[in-house]
Amino acid sequence: MKKKSILSVVLAGVLALGLVGCGGTSNSTAKETSKEDKIIKVGVTPVPHKEILDVAIPLLEKEGYKVEVTEFNDYVQPNTALSDGDLDANYFQTLPYLEEQNKSRGLDLVSVAQIHLEPMGLYSKKIKSLSEIKDGATIAIPNDGSNESRALRVLSAAGLIKIKDGETITPKDITENPKKLKFSELEAASIPRALEDVDAAVINGNYAIGAGFNPSKDALTIEDKNLEAAKPYGNAIVVKKGNENTEKTQALKKALTSAEVKKFIEEKYNGSVIPVF
Repeated sequence: MKKKSILSVVLAGVLALGLVGCGGTSNSTAKETSKEDKIIKVGVTPVPHKEILDVAIPLLEKEGYKVEVTEFNDYVQPNTALSDGDLDANYFQTLPYLEEQNKSRGLDLVSVAQIHLEPMGLYSKKIKSLSEIKDGATIAIPNDGSNESRALRVLSAAGLIKIKDGETITPKDITENPKKLKFSELEAASIPRALEDVDAAVINGNYAIGAGFNPSKDALTIEDKNLEAAKPYGNAIVVKKGNENTEKTQALKKALTSAEVKKFIEEKYNGSVIPVF
């Protein structure tokens, strides 16, 4: 009986230690998971997205989140990084561009909220007004579908060309080109660097600001700032489909649509970037 009692005690002790060990592992995993849930990885382009996100970060930190920011200098990598799970969200693109990328690259990304509008404009280092554009002048425009369509609409609104109706427009859809303008189709991020080689260029707002332009003052012509007309071109917070309502996504949305962020955009950019929330 004594031997059996001792054996029972030993077995009970081993079992108890095993349970404690299992409990410890479970708690550790839970803490690690909780810690990961409080990290928000966001991909942005430098101007103005990074600057705007920087205003939102302290608001997120007050809610217990740590924000890890990755800057990109093109329009492709932020979406592939998000799709691959390297990011929780990105903030740099318009809805038409997002739709085009989902289709062309087989992505499954969705917009959570639109934050701001960057009016697209026509810029030049060689001329000071639209009237100075000569016959046969070369104009650089973005080569991706949504931004190219948008750029051609800017030129059409300025009376330089006439285009067909349609969602996606290319130079082939120009119906009237009285000045016989030529078009250089380039990757959007590279267009500011190409200004020396062309007569003028249609540049996305973020790249124009990054190149030192003030869109409200320096553009030869600029996109309609009417918010209803320009609404599709609002730059959005984007996440993988299915993550729209996670706590971290909603926290990011709340911070980027805060009164603090709106005030910053209005005061910092003075009409070159416009809040749309």
